[in-house]
Amino acid sequence: MIPSFVATSEQVLTIPAATAPTPTPSGPATRARLALWAGLAIALTALNLRTAVTGFTPLLETIGSDLGFGLALAGLLGTVPAATFAVFGFLAPVVTRRYGLERTATAALALSALALVLRALSPTPAALVASTVLALAGIGAANVVLVPLIKAWFADRIALWTSSYLLLMQTGQFVAPLLAVPVAEAAGWRVSVGIWAVPAAVAAVVWCVLAVKLPADHHVPAVTAAPTDRLRVGRSSTVWGLVVLFAMMSLSNYSIITWVPAVLTDAGGSASLGGTMVGLYSAWGVLAALVVPQVATRMRNPFVVVVGCSIVLVLGYLGLAVSPLDGTVLWVCALGIGVSTFPLCMTLINHRTRTPQSASTVSGFVQGIGYGLACLGPIGLGLLREATGSWTTPLVVLAVTAVPGVLAGWFACQPRFVEDSARVAG
Repeated sequence: MIPSFVATSEQVLTIPAATAPTPTPSGPATRARLALWAGLAIALTALNLRTAVTGFTPLLETIGSDLGFGLALAGLLGTVPAATFAVFGFLAPVVTRRYGLERTATAALALSALALVLRALSPTPAALVASTVLALAGIGAANVVLVPLIKAWFADRIALWTSSYLLLMQTGQFVAPLLAVPVAEAAGWRVSVGIWAVPAAVAAVVWCVLAVKLPADHHVPAVTAAPTDRLRVGRSSTVWGLVVLFAMMSLSNYSIITWVPAVLTDAGGSASLGGTMVGLYSAWGVLAALVVPQVATRMRNPFVVVVGCSIVLVLGYLGLAVSPLDGTVLWVCALGIGVSTFPLCMTLINHRTRTPQSASTVSGFVQGIGYGLACLGPIGLGLLREATGSWTTPLVVLAVTAVPGVLAGWFACQPRFVEDSARVAG
């Protein structure tokens, strides 16, 4: 059965009539066809959310040798994803309010596809940086709009579709680095970098087809807020809880991906061990994508998930600090389980908002600030390593970040809607 994007009767009761999503053309057959296109578009978009990053970083040394840049620029390119996701996380909801979710997704994926081609053709380091920023700008916008799109099209299957999109995202994140070096060795780094433009372009085409099939009034924002019913997400403790929880998780994620190989090699491990452990860490994201949204939607208050993940995360950090080469697999698995608050945040954004446009606004706010703070992780920890001469202090600092994550999780998990505390009179 093709899931319908129309809310169930129980869910309709929680959506004010004046702000309910604009209905699509009547008739079960029409709704089913549109839902099929939407499901395909969501799946293709999810596959593209990390390939432009993880399919690129394994080739930085090769690209640097060809274009003539060193570690400084490579480090800058490593911080571009989080920084770009932050900036365009804020901008995406502004665009969706004017053009609608589907058109925004179309433009975001088209921009990413074009920029990935330009990155593959880059003749200079400056062109490489500029095209990377543009490619990740599109991905950053897609990051934000995908969450409310799931709510808009599959309101009665949020857990299923959140799990599916996160699973596909993790699959892309895992497969891209595995293909990067072999393809580069066989056909050159430009082909290896450029091939990811193809799935992005296909996703853009599918969104475009769906946008054309929808009635004109569907492209009006999914929620048209009246002047007396404006949303101010900064007034909601739930939103700020999600912001801090997402920020701490993102800071951990980017720090782990960037520095765990260095922790292991500094302790006497091989470079291949570092790469394998990053792959193992990423693989846990697949399991989290399958399990966490299902658990979160069945619990009125999933705070226990935050506490459990935080305890395991601290165990992983302290294990690496004390004995990096004894029990490495255990420590890395603990880190992979510990960052499972990411799918929890994505699920709660939909479950703590009543409408797709509210979800879009909250998604942009949470991811914008969260990814912005995550930029501090790789840079700050690298500087701390240089200052102290070991990885012990940086790893302890990372363990301490679990504390604000738990405190924030208390507010994020409270069973209440963002709209109840974030609406102000016009």
